[in-house]
Amino acid sequence: MHAVQQLYFQRKSQSTKPFNARGKGVTRCELCQLAQKHCICLLRQKKQTHCGFLLLMHDCEVLKPSNTGRLIADVITDSYAFQWRRTEVSEELINLINHSDYQPFVIFPHQYATDDRKVYHHLPEKKSNKKPLFILLDGSWREAKKMFRKSPYLSTLPVLSLSLDVLSASGYVSTYSLRKAEQGFQLSTAEVASLLLSEAGEYKAAEHLSLWQQLFEYRYRKSVCQPNHLDPAIESVYLDFVNTVDKNKAPK
Repeated sequence: MHAVQQLYFQRKSQSTKPFNARGKGVTRCELCQLAQKHCICLLRQKKQTHCGFLLLMHDCEVLKPSNTGRLIADVITDSYAFQWRRTEVSEELINLINHSDYQPFVIFPHQYATDDRKVYHHLPEKKSNKKPLFILLDGSWREAKKMFRKSPYLSTLPVLSLSLDVLSASGYVSTYSLRKAEQGFQLSTAEVASLLLSEAGEYKAAEHLSLWQQLFEYRYRKSVCQPNHLDPAIESVYLDFVNTVDKNKAPK
């Protein structure tokens, strides 16, 4: 099990009543959270990258079947997940942020940073062997803003803000459809991670994660019997992609 799955089972063990999400009558695979007959676990493939992801997950988000943070951990080897608490911070989390292997960046819109905060609109050029550690605040927009404001252990870290102007100019449009965004510029957690991978030059991993999310969404809608306007060809597209990558990696 990867970090998000471990956190899910830990959080579930603490619950005193079932978490009732949409499609609560569905018999789900507890690893991918899809209906068992639409499980995608056997299709999952890991990617080794030169960057890591740290998911700080709001309490409610850990149990939501539609959460896309777990998709990052499905794909990216260096993925970590912690439940966010306002008054408690795990020593393991602090040690990870301060680890000599990583340069941490809090991913959040620049307009919410204080004037004295170091803000980047693009990943800065590496000046050491440290790998970028992208810290994602995984929750609703309201929850994420609270997490950003009330996490003093993050307040000294630089902010990396994906430029909305750049996204608009490139024609980037969110394809995530399982939840309705509160504002037009908001993306799913996995979409943000895919853009960050591209920013770090990890283009194959970015495409892999994007296709994995599309496959997840397609099967999620089938799992809960929602109208499914998504392209059924995504399954073959994803498989063709990972098979092609594997062939290119094979020794000659």
